[in-house]
Amino acid sequence: MKKIVMTGGGTAGHVTPNLALAPLLKEQGYEIYYIGSYTGIEKKLVENAGITYYGISSGKLRRYHDWKNFTDPFRVIKGFSEANQLLKHIQPDVVFSKGGFVSVPVVMAAARQHIPSIIHESDMTPGLANKLAIPFATKVCCNFPETLQYLPEGKAVHTGSPIRRELFTGSKEKGLEFTGFTADKPVILIMGGSIGSRFINNAVWESLDTLLADFQIVHLVGKGNINKDLEGKAGYQQYEFVSEQLNDVFAMTDLMISRAGANSICEILALKIPNILIPLSAAASRGDQILNAESYKKQGFSTVLQEEELTSEILINAVKDVYDRRDSIKETMASSHLLDANSTILKLITDINK
Repeated sequence: MKKIVMTGGGTAGHVTPNLALAPLLKEQGYEIYYIGSYTGIEKKLVENAGITYYGISSGKLRRYHDWKNFTDPFRVIKGFSEANQLLKHIQPDVVFSKGGFVSVPVVMAAARQHIPSIIHESDMTPGLANKLAIPFATKVCCNFPETLQYLPEGKAVHTGSPIRRELFTGSKEKGLEFTGFTADKPVILIMGGSIGSRFINNAVWESLDTLLADFQIVHLVGKGNINKDLEGKAGYQQYEFVSEQLNDVFAMTDLMISRAGANSICEILALKIPNILIPLSAAASRGDQILNAESYKKQGFSTVLQEEELTSEILINAVKDVYDRRDSIKETMASSHLLDANSTILKLITDINK
């Protein structure tokens, strides 16, 4: 049986694409192992998926002054030693890395043992961890055409991001039943990320009465952000988050308002949902969401609003415009070769040992 080691962690975004590939790899006859940190978010997610998990020591390479910058390099060195031992024990045919600092020693150890490795970079520009790992990788996958200029020629492959197959199994009827909505009015889905977005939530609430004249709204407000004054409002359902029923909610969605995290927008593209992206501001991030959103705007997949300029009037006008153009947006999204990213990446993994 062929063996693959997957790695990546620190955030769910460094894990879920790996988990999206896992069922396909099993169907291809791969035995899957996962190397992550001892206590990172990836540990529980991977073990819940029934994949053999190994933890290694992991540090974080910071761009700012912190006393841990003096101790974490020793954790990285220890992690490299542990990864080296694990790879000798597992003897995989290939390593697939989704990034995060825990992945760096794994990719380096694979290179030392002449095991081919494939890195996937989700954002427009490579993060620090992937920048360190790329010289040791065999191939580097990316989501955006603009990313190719930042990657070594001969290694870079424009693939898109792995998408969970279950996203395509939703039922519009079940979504309507879950929310209590009717089939005769279009639905807007609003997602501000796992912790929600104060900017997006406030703009939606200020626009609510106007939007509800033409739409029904599912609003994922984030943990602790339920607006009790709006509970029971006709045509409006708010949830902190939705998990099991999310596929059904996607299936009934006609227009989506979302942050511009790489994995999220790849899912929006795969589902071909007309959308408005409101990226996290540069003041609160390294600016990757802004670049992600601008790329999708350039390709005709998305309308982009900046949160610093967000008002109820701007939001309402954008919703009306996108809904009016929904058919042409869907056609543009349907023409993207990135819709079959799973197969493209799977073929890359399979071919790398030939």
